[in-house]
Amino acid sequence: MADISGKVIYVNGPVVKIRCNKNLKMLDMVEIGNERLIGEVVRLKEDIAYVQVYEDTTSIKAEDPVYSDNLPLSLELGPGLIGNIFDGIQRPLEIIKKQEGDFISRGVHINALNRDNRLHFVPLKKPGDRVNPGNTIGQVFETSLIKHKISIPPYVPAGVLVSIAEEGDYTVDEIIAEINTDSEKIPLKMYQKWPVRKQRPYKQRIPVSEILITGQRVIDTLFPVAKGGCVAVPGGFGTGKTVVQHQVAKWSDADVVVFVGCGERGNEMTDVLKNFTRLVDPKTGKLLLERTVFIANTSNMPVAAREASIYTGMTIAEYYRDMGYNVALMGDSTSRWAEALRELAGRMEEIPLEEGFPAYLPARLAEFYERAGKVITLNQDTGSITIIASVSPPGGDFSEPVTSHTKRFIRCFWALDRDLAYSRHYPAISWIESYSEYVDDVKPW
Repeated sequence: MADISGKVIYVNGPVVKIRCNKNLKMLDMVEIGNERLIGEVVRLKEDIAYVQVYEDTTSIKAEDPVYSDNLPLSLELGPGLIGNIFDGIQRPLEIIKKQEGDFISRGVHINALNRDNRLHFVPLKKPGDRVNPGNTIGQVFETSLIKHKISIPPYVPAGVLVSIAEEGDYTVDEIIAEINTDSEKIPLKMYQKWPVRKQRPYKQRIPVSEILITGQRVIDTLFPVAKGGCVAVPGGFGTGKTVVQHQVAKWSDADVVVFVGCGERGNEMTDVLKNFTRLVDPKTGKLLLERTVFIANTSNMPVAAREASIYTGMTIAEYYRDMGYNVALMGDSTSRWAEALRELAGRMEEIPLEEGFPAYLPARLAEFYERAGKVITLNQDTGSITIIASVSPPGGDFSEPVTSHTKRFIRCFWALDRDLAYSRHYPAISWIESYSEYVDDVKPW
């Protein structure tokens, strides 16, 4: 149970100032008030902590208690992610709808992974085997397309398997193995926890060489992207940014698609959900839903959770990359994420730079895009994350800060042209302004 860590002294929208009575750390997760609203420490000054709250702070008042376990905001990573839809902090929206109705009540705490589902576990190691962090010890068929590898979490030291469950049906909460390290015996479950803002480790980063086939002729012929690359899709309103991402999600040859709806309209996510439940994957003949994870933080949901949703999507993408899959991450849209950064920075009275964005905007963009790439995993598999992120420059002005800074960290640029879009020419990719620096990398292919 979380301990009382302090009391509220000031509330400014999603930013809450608290006086700590025990040491909190940067990025610790806290719960505010008697409703236990989830938040994250984003600034510390002596015994004062600033928290960005991922829910509506209406009715929070001075002297309300603040609880903390002194742990960072983390995700549950295990079987059950595929085909599910989560909010920006990984609460399962379908389960919440059954319990709460169409709108999320404040202070709802529900496990991201279903604790009742029994999954068929097949062991791949035996007692007495020596294992290292990242090694696969078993597998579960999460869907008919995805073989979910159960591995030793990266934070567990190397050791010897003392026991491992026999082939059979287990819940994610049951202990399936025990590992004996030099200092202690550690029980392992089918899922692991990982902080959203911390990059998952890998053995080696390798050069990109294989094209991500998108199924769109103008892209694959003129402006290809490699598996492990980064693409920006900028365009004014109505030029089809979301449609381009939908098409790539549907027809690309990625093994897993993580679709992050960050601050966009709710009907766009509805469209994706409806389509993916009935569209058939042309490569496998199975439903597209069987290889897709959805993160929905739409424009009517709390702005602070929008800032977290991008990291939530990236952490899930890294988890499947570590299994040796090629993952495509759709970020729609990074401009809305940057606007959330701007609002939170303004409420914390940080000095603004161009167009009111905080000085650390380029650093945050770089931090996000650098988590893409093609790697050799800790288990000696090869996996990749390809980022396809839309940018929504006001008035279609590509010189605005988010677009101009994004161009520094990507090597492929699919600029959308308003005239082409209004002529009903889709995808409205401008042949003049678009470019790809991956052409030479994928030439051998």
